[in-house]
Amino acid sequence: MDSLKDLIEVLNEQDKIAFKAFLNGKNKRQDVKNIKLFNFIETDDIKSVNNLFKTSKNKDAYHALRKRLYDSLLVFISQRTFENSSDEAYDILRFLVVARFLLERNLVKIGFKTLVKAEKLAETQEQYSYLNEILLLRLQFSHLDEHINLTDLTEKFRINQNHMQREAKLRLAYAALRRELNEIHLKAKVVNLTELIENTIRHYHINMLDLMNYKSLYQILYIANEYAAINQNYGLIEKYLIKSHQFIEGQKINTKSQVFYHLHILYYLANFTLRNRNFSESLNYLKQLNGLLEQNKQYFELLFVRQNLLFALNYFFSGDAQAGIDSLENTLQNLPVKSSQEDRDDLILSKAMFLAQLDDRNSMSYLARLTHSDAWYEKKLGMLWSIRKNLMEILLHAQFENIELAMSRMKSFKRRYKQYLRSVGEERVLHFLNLVKKYLLNPDIIFQHSYQQTVYSMLDREENKDIFNLSFIAWLVSRWEKQKPYVVSLRLIQEIKENSPTKMT
Repeated sequence: MDSLKDLIEVLNEQDKIAFKAFLNGKNKRQDVKNIKLFNFIETDDIKSVNNLFKTSKNKDAYHALRKRLYDSLLVFISQRTFENSSDEAYDILRFLVVARFLLERNLVKIGFKTLVKAEKLAETQEQYSYLNEILLLRLQFSHLDEHINLTDLTEKFRINQNHMQREAKLRLAYAALRRELNEIHLKAKVVNLTELIENTIRHYHINMLDLMNYKSLYQILYIANEYAAINQNYGLIEKYLIKSHQFIEGQKINTKSQVFYHLHILYYLANFTLRNRNFSESLNYLKQLNGLLEQNKQYFELLFVRQNLLFALNYFFSGDAQAGIDSLENTLQNLPVKSSQEDRDDLILSKAMFLAQLDDRNSMSYLARLTHSDAWYEKKLGMLWSIRKNLMEILLHAQFENIELAMSRMKSFKRRYKQYLRSVGEERVLHFLNLVKKYLLNPDIIFQHSYQQTVYSMLDREENKDIFNLSFIAWLVSRWEKQKPYVVSLRLIQEIKENSPTKMT
């Protein structure tokens, strides 16, 4: 990894122009080579980089130049971030820095006035660490203002110290849960999420009431979402859905940070209820999310793609396939400028899945638009996403009678993922592939009662009732029922809802 190149790639074109001007302002000599080095690294001109210092004796000079350019980049990025950020936390910091500057120069009245602005913002934003610095500064210069009640100020400082301690405990608990989540994901540890969270809360002596705020709830739902995705069972976290629903129903939003957390809480709730097949509830959360985004345009690009993808999935799996497809196509055509390649590929994979469910050969051309390597998708979108994409490719080739390609892709899939799937306890994926392989080698096997029973028995596992997993099982069932996979998917979803309803109240 080249840290200097990674930093340069963070900059947009306007930032790069501004950084070169920043360097020009710092350069006191005409022969400084930092801008040349910047240009060479930006354009991957390795030959010119190597020729920048021609003799081996100048190797130390080259590394010293890289170090200075790296340090200059960090300074520039920090200044740029500070100047351009609209985050209210940066406003607090700006006021604090200015207030300290003014007080140190005996501009007492305007200094304290600025400090009061910072204090009010910090209290509203629940930025306890900043508030701590503000109160310490007020205490330090309290002798310059006879109107300050030192006893009241000291008590305020003490109360804020308690808030800071509570915040620190919550951060420790969150860090511990994230670490445990990695263990679950990478080492296939089996844990009860409810017990894990409750044990962590007890370990750090956290009051349950302290968890009832937007930030803590957002963090818990993030953990719950990752946990449910790993286990492919969104029913495991229903307890947290109910608590989250009850919390947001009784709260008012007072700050920008609360808007950010509220938006994500609504997104998670919409996702959870979708995956649990509660489409009407999911759409209700999405409408609330959309309404909040309309009122807070600064977050529009952040959630535009993910929100619309959930709308499309809800429409499709609740029976309106065309609305789902139209929603995806509209989103693809109106992607925000800052949308990532990952967002685009997620939409394309979903479009390919919708078309495949409808037995439409155009699904192959959409899947062909996903041109990155498996390693890229594993890194950017996760192992589960890459596995699902590869499984879809196998099934599409089989569906449209490219049997040799399907078998070839299956072999490649097993070579790449067999060991991983076994290590995380997901042999059921390999079991599913074996059923597909039997069908490809002997198509008539699908009419055997024992084969059909084996396929249907997969529905006994709770994690296979997830809408995406149901789609794969429906594909096998559709082979002998001679129906479109979509028709079978809708039927299986309806049967599961009727036999084991999981509704939130």
